[in-house]
Amino acid sequence: MIIPKTAEEIELMRESALIVSKTLGMIAKEIKPGVTTLHLDHLAETFIKDNGAIPGFLGLYDFPNTLCVSPNSQVVHGIPNNTPLEEGDILSVDCGALKNGFYGDHAYTFPVGEVSEDIKKLLSITKASLYEGIRAFKVGNRIGDIGFAIQNLCENEGYGVVRELVGHGLGRTMHEDPEVPNYGRKGSGKKIVEGMVIAIEPMINMGTKNIHQHKDGWTITTKDGLPSAHFEHNVAVVNGMPELLSTFDYIYQSLGISSDEELPFRA
Repeated sequence: MIIPKTAEEIELMRESALIVSKTLGMIAKEIKPGVTTLHLDHLAETFIKDNGAIPGFLGLYDFPNTLCVSPNSQVVHGIPNNTPLEEGDILSVDCGALKNGFYGDHAYTFPVGEVSEDIKKLLSITKASLYEGIRAFKVGNRIGDIGFAIQNLCENEGYGVVRELVGHGLGRTMHEDPEVPNYGRKGSGKKIVEGMVIAIEPMINMGTKNIHQHKDGWTITTKDGLPSAHFEHNVAVVNGMPELLSTFDYIYQSLGISSDEELPFRA
């Protein structure tokens, strides 16, 4: 059942989302060759707690850490460890926070040092597909319109769109209705309604769309071992149109990047 949020609840969700945004911005400064993902995880847990929130992933479905950290061919749900990052890696960092009874949950894929042109393109197209999906999230459309927009862009570039893992509704629980696939048909799926809040999160592979789940029950990699990218925003429908609750601005400030990509989706 879809649970539309009131204006007051959306503001509480924005607060939770922005804690995640600030956490990712803090983490952005630390991602470099030689750093371990377990170190990043410790920093994130401390930062979230210091900001009056609870790490949203820690203990959720028995997940053991604060961050999901997924390098290179890992798609999502990677477990932090003591393996140092290397020059040329990419790292998806997915983070959640719970405050005032509501969750924030979003992700960004970071280059580690200098990466190849092929990797830069994968990151660029995946992030662009996120905004294509957000643009389709408005009253009068259906959930399938979001997936169609993402799939159309990414498959036209020759990338694989993961089928088994999807975006989702967000609220007092981390995963609410509706599921939000990154593929679909125009005009299909549940109606988009005022007050709906979802996490849109394209997971896009450089090669095959097929994936493999590892024996730890969490780590998911591409079937062909090629890299995968993952970007995620939290978005509400306000006055019929998509409005971002999360932001990548803190990441961009940390990395010295100038971007106006979020302007169409701000209040």
